[in-house]
Amino acid sequence: MTGGRDGGAGAPTAKYRALLAAVIAAIVAVSATIYVGVSSDLYGDGTRDRDTLADGRGGHRNPAAPASTGTWVSSWAASPVGGEPGTEMTGLANRSLRNVVHTSVGGTAARITLSNLYGQSPLTISHASIALSAGRGGAAALADTMRQVTFRGRTGVVIPAGGQVTSDAVRIAVPHDGDVLVTTYSPTGSGPVTRHTYARQTSYAAVGEHTEDTTGAVYTEESAFWRYLTGLDVLSRDSEGTVVALGDSLTDGSTSTVGANNRWPDILSDRLREAAAAGRDVPRYSVVNGGISGNRVLADGLGRPAENPSALKRFDRDVLGRTHVKVLVVDLGINDILRDPDLADPDAIVGGLKTLVDRAHARGLKVVGATLMPFGGHRGHTDAREAVRQRINAEIRAGRVFDAVVDFDRALRDPYDPRRLRPLYDSGDHLHPSDRGYTRMAEVFDLNDLKGGAPARL
Repeated sequence: MTGGRDGGAGAPTAKYRALLAAVIAAIVAVSATIYVGVSSDLYGDGTRDRDTLADGRGGHRNPAAPASTGTWVSSWAASPVGGEPGTEMTGLANRSLRNVVHTSVGGTAARITLSNLYGQSPLTISHASIALSAGRGGAAALADTMRQVTFRGRTGVVIPAGGQVTSDAVRIAVPHDGDVLVTTYSPTGSGPVTRHTYARQTSYAAVGEHTEDTTGAVYTEESAFWRYLTGLDVLSRDSEGTVVALGDSLTDGSTSTVGANNRWPDILSDRLREAAAAGRDVPRYSVVNGGISGNRVLADGLGRPAENPSALKRFDRDVLGRTHVKVLVVDLGINDILRDPDLADPDAIVGGLKTLVDRAHARGLKVVGATLMPFGGHRGHTDAREAVRQRINAEIRAGRVFDAVVDFDRALRDPYDPRRLRPLYDSGDHLHPSDRGYTRMAEVFDLNDLKGGAPARL
């Protein structure tokens, strides 16, 4: 009896256990599929596994290994401006291009973004590398820092015309306030070559595939612009967000000393880091440059796609497209005044600035805006244009445009002739600041204005 009851009860129990095990296995399998599906396209840009850490030799670490801690932020950025003249038919085939870029913050890993925005055909990058510079501004690399860059685990990538791609993450100790070398090689022609025109930094090129050359001896060609490279992100333990400075040549650093990293966003980044190190209650943010010389709020340049696109047109890519953006700083409007064939409409310019603010607020970004600096003595200055500048500045100072205001005009104008830059801050063309002027722009920036987010919607 007892044995019979045990046998009778035991058979159904085994079935139930088997059924339960099958159900649990199915649930685990479905959960794993959902997890992989979500994580593989987390960014929604078609780039899979952007945060997977490569080992620098084309391989990837075990995905089950503990994830590195930190926050992905933009450490350096440059906005694509147009196609390089003379590269329309052949591009730069069989050339290694070594871009020298300066970091805002450091990290334990890095990834790069390459652009073929102005290319008319697919761009093949067969090899790419990243390394720390052996000496500020040179083409030589610290040998033990040289890393191969991969794209979805492969050494090469094809970027469609008009497109861009972000690499896999590479383990590399990137310092703050340091120079990084990013090198790409294209075996075949693809033009025009997408570039940022006024880098104020010397980069290099060499014939042949030399992406992992560390001596720099083969890099005999110099260039005054950045090619293909538009972003360097780092996995940072010290930074929790990114500030984007959207502007024109006054942000791009035109007339600043080449290789000195004396654009005002560079110096603002230094101030933030130094204040945090001193224990001040300031945001731990990186600062990246979104300036394009000649840029306007409202009007695009010529071409399709437009070269030097307006701030309104490039906003999604050059602001919202940056990594972990928290704050936007806007210094725009002078070129809208100077380049209008008729007299510029101040209401239209202010309206364009307000549109930028609205779009930033929709993404939770705080917006700090700058007053327009004087340009008296410049060949384009007239009393009528001066009146337009004053009207725009009055709106900005009244708090009707931005969440906070940095008064570059008041800080740099000549107290004896407020229509002009103070001579100490004038590069000599009566429009662009000197190195001391750019430094002054960063010095008058109230770091507390970078705190907080977009105002709450009523």
